[in-house]
Amino acid sequence: MKYLIVIEQTDTGHSAYAPDVPGCIATGKTRDEVEREMKGAIALHLDGLKAEGMAIPQPGSSSSYVDIPP
Repeated sequence: MKYLIVIEQTDTGHSAYAPDVPGCIATGKTRDEVEREMKGAIALHLDGLKAEGMAIPQPGSSSSYVDIPP
């Protein structure tokens, strides 16, 4: 499954979250690092949900950019 992650630059690196997986976040010094960390965080989060017999959230979020005139 593919989940959307939102990556934001911070004063110390990057942070990320997955809108379809509430509570799943990660940080990293670089964009590549935060992407790797999020991949692991989502996998761990989903494994925990499975172990508890809870439903796995289905990916459904999307993203888009809009142009705003200057």
